[in-house]
Amino acid sequence: MDSRFLSYLLVAKETKEQLLNIGEKAGATRQALTKEQLQNFHIPLPPLDEQKRIVAVLDQAFAALDRARAHAEANLADADELFENVLLATFDELVSSAGMRTLAEAASDFSRGKSRHRPRNDPALYGGAYPFIQTGDIRRSQGSIREYSQTYNDVGLAQSMLWPVGTVCITIAANIAETGVLEFEGCFPDSVIGMVPTPGESTPYYVEYMLRYFAKELKLQGKGSAQDNINLATFEHAKFPFPPLERQMAVVEKLDSLAAEVAALCLNYSRTLEDIANLCQSLLQKAFSGQLA
Repeated sequence: MDSRFLSYLLVAKETKEQLLNIGEKAGATRQALTKEQLQNFHIPLPPLDEQKRIVAVLDQAFAALDRARAHAEANLADADELFENVLLATFDELVSSAGMRTLAEAASDFSRGKSRHRPRNDPALYGGAYPFIQTGDIRRSQGSIREYSQTYNDVGLAQSMLWPVGTVCITIAANIAETGVLEFEGCFPDSVIGMVPTPGESTPYYVEYMLRYFAKELKLQGKGSAQDNINLATFEHAKFPFPPLERQMAVVEKLDSLAAEVAALCLNYSRTLEDIANLCQSLLQKAFSGQLA
């Protein structure tokens, strides 16, 4: 047996599925394969010369596919970097030119979320009609909080607070300095700061983009304890650029437009990577079913 032939065989989708099926039939609490099961596993084994021919064809094809994959992955990274660079350049300029204010000065409400009941995971609080946002929901939001995994009931709401649409959420524990804007009314715990921008003075998505710019600095301030964290005091004297409302809206429009373009590019590159992975499996399937010319 050619070792490269076996290597290709074991990464083929059909082989993996057969091995997984054997593991499932073992009836264990988690999938596992025994030495005996592997020893008795049947594989196609053409003559050695044919194995070497198949390996040579696959090596050549996979080398080309690896180059295509590397190119798509580089383009994917470049697209993300493009947005990051424009974000940094935009706020580099604003820091040096716009009026500076604290977040509290630009907000009608700037405070931590509320979750007074202990224990916090008491089932009596959950399963109602009020969205309950957690730090993980904010981290996954990509700036706009549209989904949630838990809800409060009336009991949960009574010991918490319902924040309005447009509240900027800032995580201060676990995943610190992650941000997102509420697209619905919702509650969140005291591991999240809520900022409700003052109408006519600031806009939620401007603040969210701005805080992305300062996220690295905020995360550094949260280092040094057993668990990274920041708090209201972190923002007490910190000044942020707040240009006139028209300029804020122009910044949001520019970054939203670029984000949409980058998202479309990333989707195309991700589909290319998926197509490459499917082509790899198609070649392997042909190789081990005798269809590879």
